[in-house]
Amino acid sequence: MRILLVEDYLPLQKSLAKGLREADFAVDVTGDGQEGLWYAKSNEYDVIILDIMLPKLDGLSILKQLRAKNKNTHVLLLTAKDTVEDRVKGLDLGADDYLVKPFAFAELMARIRALTRRKYEHKSPEIKTGDLRIDTVAKRVWRGGEEIILTSREYMLLEYLARRAGEVVSRTDIWDHIYEFKSEASSNVVDVYMGYLRKKIEKNSRPSLLRTVRGQGYILGT
Repeated sequence: MRILLVEDYLPLQKSLAKGLREADFAVDVTGDGQEGLWYAKSNEYDVIILDIMLPKLDGLSILKQLRAKNKNTHVLLLTAKDTVEDRVKGLDLGADDYLVKPFAFAELMARIRALTRRKYEHKSPEIKTGDLRIDTVAKRVWRGGEEIILTSREYMLLEYLARRAGEVVSRTDIWDHIYEFKSEASSNVVDVYMGYLRKKIEKNSRPSLLRTVRGQGYILGT
């Protein structure tokens, strides 16, 4: 999953970005409100974490412009102000959730997972496709009861495909959701990692779950 973090307080920005990447998210980061708006308009994100107090353009103005352009990405607002009026204003402008500083990183992660489930219309933290089971909290995968050990990038790829199980997902969509803006990966990296993933989830002659749709992309499902 891909996240945009717009936070100008550098120690918090670095800490959150590090924690999110360690949790297998692709993260684009900026501390500038105008740049944050550009990122949000120019790329596809699963969640935007948006501080309210920002230089050049404040978070509520960014949120207002995104919603005016029908940009429906889930937005989680961060603020140091803990008043009902502030929360109401942010939510009325189209925010999906709200966290008051200081907060526990574990709570931020739980809220991100909840927003992601809402986006892909999943109620449970577990995703099941055939005999494939994914625990999106623990980031663990099983097939037929046997655990499959994946790298961070392989897991990110599988979770995204599983959230859209039964749909043909284009290479462009995959790239947009699991790679950061400044990624230096080559254009064929999606195909390479798809090959790695297929070998792991279909080893020992397991039935095929991951198929290539020529000219369109990939589909996960029985």
